[in-house]
Amino acid sequence: MAGHSKWANIKHRKGAQDKRRGKIFTRLIKDITVAIKENNNNGDPETNPALRNAIQNARGENMPKDNIERAIKKATGANADTYDQITFEGYGPHGIAFFIECTTDNTNRTVANVRAIFNKHDGTLGTNGSLEFIFNRTGVFTIDKENLDWDLEELQLELIEGGATSYEDEDDIFIVYTEYTDFGSMSALLEKLKIEVKNAELQRIPVTTNELDVESAKDILKLIDAFEDDDDVQKVFHNMEATDEVLKLLES
Repeated sequence: MAGHSKWANIKHRKGAQDKRRGKIFTRLIKDITVAIKENNNNGDPETNPALRNAIQNARGENMPKDNIERAIKKATGANADTYDQITFEGYGPHGIAFFIECTTDNTNRTVANVRAIFNKHDGTLGTNGSLEFIFNRTGVFTIDKENLDWDLEELQLELIEGGATSYEDEDDIFIVYTEYTDFGSMSALLEKLKIEVKNAELQRIPVTTNELDVESAKDILKLIDAFEDDDDVQKVFHNMEATDEVLKLLES
């Protein structure tokens, strides 16, 4: 698990500091909108757990409170945007599998854009379901250790109750993993324990990974960047191994 997830979490930390913060905020606003629309237009985080989680993630990315409140007000209004959530599966160069999650107000545009990105980078768009066996849908909860007033061993025992399957203890963050079906119960348990979560989301973590040399890895990084630059793309998952050489490329 650690080797698979390390990529996603380092990518997340880097992304929070880069020049594309505006795109990150746009995606968070979409998450807020979808959480409201999929729960009968409920804009009250007290009674809408999905919205509460979306707000929590927005705060974790330092989105201003005013932006969050405006997003909620707009999403509950008569002229609110309507989004569909769609996924794509395919292969990039060097046999690396990709799973792309999108939130869009124009499905035809998104399909065309995703196919074009794959083609431009020597990849191939596959059929839905063709690569699901490569990825496990997993609940991932990231907690800042700075704000954590718990002994980690004691906390791990507590979190087993919420369905925790594994953990990672990194320099400044503690990460908890659950099965897809236990995402809600873990969210509720962390809230009950008054543990502030920096980010909580469902990730598609690869069952197996492929290690590439540095030059080949650069091709995959270009493809990842192309997907992340598309406004309709919410999350990009792949099964390239996060070797030390690849992580150095990411941090450079």
